[in-house]
Amino acid sequence: MRLNMTQGVTEVSQRVFDLHMTILYICIVIGVVVFGVMFWAIIHHRKSKGAVAASFHESTKVEILWTIIPFAILIVMAIPATNTLLAMEDTSESDLTIQVTGSQWKWHYRYFGEDVEFYSLLATTTAQIENVREKRDNYLLEVDRPLVVPIGKKVRFLITSQDVIHSWWVPDFAVKKDANPGFINEAWTRIDKPGIYRGQCAELCGKDHGFMPIVVIAKPQAEYDQWLQATKVAQQEAYEEEQRLLAMEMSMDELMELGEQIYGTRCAMCHQLDGNGIPGAFPALAGQGVSIDPAKKLEHISVVVHGKSGTAMQAFGPQLSLKQLAAVITYERNAWGNNTGETVQAAEVQAVLNGEEL
Repeated sequence: MRLNMTQGVTEVSQRVFDLHMTILYICIVIGVVVFGVMFWAIIHHRKSKGAVAASFHESTKVEILWTIIPFAILIVMAIPATNTLLAMEDTSESDLTIQVTGSQWKWHYRYFGEDVEFYSLLATTTAQIENVREKRDNYLLEVDRPLVVPIGKKVRFLITSQDVIHSWWVPDFAVKKDANPGFINEAWTRIDKPGIYRGQCAELCGKDHGFMPIVVIAKPQAEYDQWLQATKVAQQEAYEEEQRLLAMEMSMDELMELGEQIYGTRCAMCHQLDGNGIPGAFPALAGQGVSIDPAKKLEHISVVVHGKSGTAMQAFGPQLSLKQLAAVITYERNAWGNNTGETVQAAEVQAVLNGEEL
């Protein structure tokens, strides 16, 4: 049934579904019996039939019965529920461990022992959200980089947060764990069949809480191994490309074009596409909201790279490449009337990252 609990694709999710149905059937039987007896008594002991109310009270037998029967029912319900909860919390003997870190409003995945990590962001376009374009089938449930795991393997998740409380929830796995800053919660899954499984943050984590989806792709082991190797190669090539960029200078046009794209996907949700921010919450960057004083350029770079303590401004140094950082900072310093006329290059961002110019 569409309104019933998701049956899921793992052994644990099936156990949760079976437990849910068992408890539902017990509740239905109790409801039928209780309401059946109640309506039977109302109909057959009504005043029009000459029924006279009994005057007895404090029946010891009745007291014992309505104490023992509910107790026995609760025991019958508690045994399978306890076994299922214990199975859900047993993260031992895992084949793969992945750290899941939530932040406003994205997920970061790190594969232990594999030197692979990446951020996963909403892929639904702003045009769809603003009803300019038709919404796709997976509206608000699609990401740019999905989490990829092998089938038939026990995958352990270490779930935490960078800022506020989030919740990593994939109904098909029966996994829902809070991501608390400063704490690590554990969960696990073993997926039985390949497929694409979707979820979302299930904790109210801020104004864009609804734009924080989860997509997991389960692949056969051979395909997973291929994806893992290809990802390692791509990340190594990206690192080598960044090192080459340090000796190069990008043009203003190239930086502004890329910077506008990065700003639209990473910064606009807080500071808005027009750079005017949200009064009282997120500062404006337009109209010299960013200081155009050349002496303040390094300070601007530092805020973007390292974040700003005590505010919602995240550290984007670990999230973006040197090229992307240089581009988005250049864009902010030259868009919406700021017009500094100066570029920011990858080497300058690298220097700030290393603390060489501060």
